[in-house]
Amino acid sequence: MVEQQDGRARVVAVANQKGGVAKTTSVASLGAAFAELGQRVLLVDLDAQACLTFSLGTDADEVVSSINEVLVGRLDAAEAVLEVSEGLDLLPSTIELAGAEAALLTRPGREYVLRSALEPLLPRYDQVLLDCSPSLGVLTLAALTAADGLVIPMPCEMLSHRGVGQLLDTVADVRHILNPGLTVLGILPTLFDGRSNHARAVLADVGERYDLPVLSPPIPRTVRFAESPALGRSILSSAPRSKGAQAYREVAKALLGAT
Repeated sequence: MVEQQDGRARVVAVANQKGGVAKTTSVASLGAAFAELGQRVLLVDLDAQACLTFSLGTDADEVVSSINEVLVGRLDAAEAVLEVSEGLDLLPSTIELAGAEAALLTRPGREYVLRSALEPLLPRYDQVLLDCSPSLGVLTLAALTAADGLVIPMPCEMLSHRGVGQLLDTVADVRHILNPGLTVLGILPTLFDGRSNHARAVLADVGERYDLPVLSPPIPRTVRFAESPALGRSILSSAPRSKGAQAYREVAKALLGAT
């Protein structure tokens, strides 16, 4: 477990270069769960598709100040922060973020740009969650460089193992060159169907295969997750008593070191 420094938020990247693994759902749900536990939370949307921004009730087409302007140096991060709910803030994204990633390719020290941008905000929060894009590009490397910890969402499907291995190779490089303090907090099993022998076998195998913690409980597959973004709320608000909402609450407590 990453120890939170006095007066400074813990920064956690949620990453997997494979799409469709519930990264955005996990960021929105864990953020809401942390806020329920009295934490001050900032969510950062690092995907040009702006799915996290949309999921939390903000139309990306109407966003004036976003993480894009922050990364290219036109705004301080504090100027782009939106309040989503009590205890929960958002640094939104827009489609222009794709252009920012291209612009950063030629910038010296590009891997550190996100860390530098977030640094002034860290005393305001307890937890900062970074929703990474489904790639191992510049923005994901910047997120891993800025992060204290990493959570890897992984569907309980055998083909998902390959993506985790590739990500861990990148994490090893980041630790060696850019951020020696980066800690893998664990693999978060998602889209779990407890009725499936295959899903149970993958869940049993994944921790041993990568010698990493497996966060518990696994996040169940449920239609409630698909319904929540249309309402502009996390599942903890749209379906607070659902198994999915409760699973994320328990994972959030585990990440905080609570029982």
